[in-house]
Amino acid sequence: MNSTGTLIALVDGSKYSTSVCHYAAWIAKRTGSTVKIYHVLGRRDGVEQQDLSGAIQLGARSHLLEELSELDAKRAKLNQAKGRAILEDAQAIIEAEGVTVETRLRQGDLVETILAKEGTGDLIVIGKRGEAADFAKLHLGSNLERIVRSSHKPVFVANREFKPVTNVLIAFDGGPSSLRAVDYLSRSKLLAGLPVTLAFAGVETDDIRKALEQAKSTLAGGGFEAGIIVENGKPETTLGRLVEDQEYDLVVMGAYGHSRIRSLIIGSSTTEMVRTCKVPILLMR
Repeated sequence: MNSTGTLIALVDGSKYSTSVCHYAAWIAKRTGSTVKIYHVLGRRDGVEQQDLSGAIQLGARSHLLEELSELDAKRAKLNQAKGRAILEDAQAIIEAEGVTVETRLRQGDLVETILAKEGTGDLIVIGKRGEAADFAKLHLGSNLERIVRSSHKPVFVANREFKPVTNVLIAFDGGPSSLRAVDYLSRSKLLAGLPVTLAFAGVETDDIRKALEQAKSTLAGGGFEAGIIVENGKPETTLGRLVEDQEYDLVVMGAYGHSRIRSLIIGSSTTEMVRTCKVPILLMR
């Protein structure tokens, strides 16, 4: 990410929104970027009108539908007001960090909205969970996966509590996306000056060792002195243990790889991966 770039931060008023704002400010200050905050309302926020034909007399039905229409309008105005309030709060948090902010209130499908606007940004910041529990389980996981699958931008998934990043783990499997992640970091200011470690979980082969050394060399070209960890085990358990034992503050991983890491991202396991990791994750396609 070059300087004078733009971050797209998604807020919904949940507990994770505050963390999203702090991480967006942290990233923006390190990269010299501005932040665009988006809050996306659903396509239709209001009371569903029912067909009452035959249930009541025509005159009463017309009057009731008129009242329902007025209620829909009031709810829409309240949702708009709530959305503006959420954006104002988010803007205040980020501006307090000395970062330039723009706000956007939109209505429609979250993923469609963001994909339509991703060309104006360099990185997307989103919380791992949404405002309601059922939303978190049923929708945000699928939305997150849809964004990661469809977007050509890196996606930064914020955890609940913000913590400045001081130690970074790069989950490396030698696949195209992990190679792109390494190349991205070597050219970005995002993690400049921070200690990074390349971690491979599985059976080491000559090809994997060669790929790890090449990745280390690429990072060295960007000013990083990267360490290498190779452990024989399942990535989903090995990486999680490394994060906790070595107190890493950020995991960087490719969203699509050729090893077990791929299965963590594709399909319903996306939500499980994000939920079990207690630190933010930077996902790279």
